[in-house]
Amino acid sequence: MRGAVLYGPRDVRFSECPAPAIVDPADAIVRLSATCICGSDLWPYRGVNPITGPTPMGHEYCGIVEEVGRGVTSIKTGQFVIGSFFASDNTCPHCHFGYHTSCQRRTAVVGAQAPLLRVPLADGTLVATREVPSADLLPSLLALSDVMGTGWFAADAANVKPGATVVVVGDGAVGLLGVLSAKQMGAERIIAMSRHEARQKLAREFGATDIVTERGEDGVARVKELTKGVGANSVLECVGTQESMAQAIGVTRPGGSVGYVGVPHGVELDGADLFFRHVRLLGGPAPVRRYLPDLIGRVLNGQINPGKVFDLTLPLHAVAEGYRAMDERRAIKTLLRPQGD
Repeated sequence: MRGAVLYGPRDVRFSECPAPAIVDPADAIVRLSATCICGSDLWPYRGVNPITGPTPMGHEYCGIVEEVGRGVTSIKTGQFVIGSFFASDNTCPHCHFGYHTSCQRRTAVVGAQAPLLRVPLADGTLVATREVPSADLLPSLLALSDVMGTGWFAADAANVKPGATVVVVGDGAVGLLGVLSAKQMGAERIIAMSRHEARQKLAREFGATDIVTERGEDGVARVKELTKGVGANSVLECVGTQESMAQAIGVTRPGGSVGYVGVPHGVELDGADLFFRHVRLLGGPAPVRRYLPDLIGRVLNGQINPGKVFDLTLPLHAVAEGYRAMDERRAIKTLLRPQGD
């Protein structure tokens, strides 16, 4: 089997790698209908997160179950399934509390930029649709595996309520889908912070009412101006840098909430500053599994179309170009077709 393997900074190749097999009775093997490149994949791609050797890439997936272990009871071969980037048993206390990415048995799902994928804890991790969906729905269903679920968690963690004023920091796929999530939750005003025309256009399509191009202190000042000096009820931080976190906290009104889902890199918080701001913070790896049944329903009934964040589609063997396009900001998000069509 061949799949995406990272060998070093900006050196990703479509290389031979071992075909997945059942290792544990709770495993399933899924033949992927579609996969993609995540913004978080760019951290190791750029060398910010060092790797120790050739590393299979990818953690977003949907497809047809090809094989299950003898301990799998609810997932069947032939079903179309979607799963999260962390496997979870869906039975432990943390899963029952809604935080599947803190499952006591959590396991990272890796190597999804390939034709086949082993998914541990299949019964708890995978959610099956009633029927195999049509091809036109695949991009939106694939988006649920991570970026839509992460955007939804950002809005949920930021306590978005009907009528709220919301700010979204970050205009990547997660930030854009955070805009869509806030709109679905009833936000009245959604301010998207973006400098890129194509992303601004999609943000408006997803529900943004205002665009702020300024960053840092200037960005904070502009949001305060738009909100008559008050700030936002809910802020979604979807980048993970010191600047983006400071900007998110800076535009939040006293008593407001920040939902942070950008993977932190070099972020440090001032405890005394937070103390006097009266700002709530909640974030972390999104518990996508919690939201999958609801989000699948919204896609299938035409309520949301998160697949619009995929603005580049390539055959899997062209994965290196997909990484380059995202690294150079020529693409928001790259969808990969394992079958090469």
